[in-house]
Amino acid sequence: MKNHDIVEKNLGLMIILTIVGISFGGLVEIVPLFFRADTSEPIAGLKPLGPVELEGRDIYIREGCHVCHTQMIRPLRAEVERYGHYSMSNEFVYEHPFLWGSKRTGPDLARVGGRYSDEWHRAHLYNPRNVVPESNMPAFPWLFDNTVTGRDTAKKMEALRTVGVPYTDEQIATAKDAFAGGKVKEIDALVAYLQQLGILVKQKR
Repeated sequence: MKNHDIVEKNLGLMIILTIVGISFGGLVEIVPLFFRADTSEPIAGLKPLGPVELEGRDIYIREGCHVCHTQMIRPLRAEVERYGHYSMSNEFVYEHPFLWGSKRTGPDLARVGGRYSDEWHRAHLYNPRNVVPESNMPAFPWLFDNTVTGRDTAKKMEALRTVGVPYTDEQIATAKDAFAGGKVKEIDALVAYLQQLGILVKQKR
């Protein structure tokens, strides 16, 4: 009891011991995950994003889509029934940064790929209320005017390769070809990104 009183009455010591305790507990829970194949190995069929999809992901981040839409379905009955199979860590091994999120103003998008047509996404992004009358999502009409040049795409791929995304030299060298002719609009890139989200996991509907 005497030792316990010493800790309780010494704020500095209590803070240090609390930090040590939390750190130890965190390490015990987190470190083993780095050595489990089901958390560190890519899910079957997972490939790095192509040049257009990669630019679409950056547009998704730039426009703040990740602020209102999570990409993380929790393993709870209500979540799975509404959105599909719960999210698994090996789906995200090439994600830098990951976009799981915790706040939902809009629905989760982890399994939105293939759920709607390209035309639906275009109409929804141009004016959400055209397809969802009660939506409070803002419109993004400028995406239909802005062109993606692909000027920095190869550099982005090189940077991602340094953190483990397996882009090949050929993929990096030919990245800009996907944007030749200036025909790729920002809306094209964003829709391409959305349409590949979660398609490798069989949905439980």
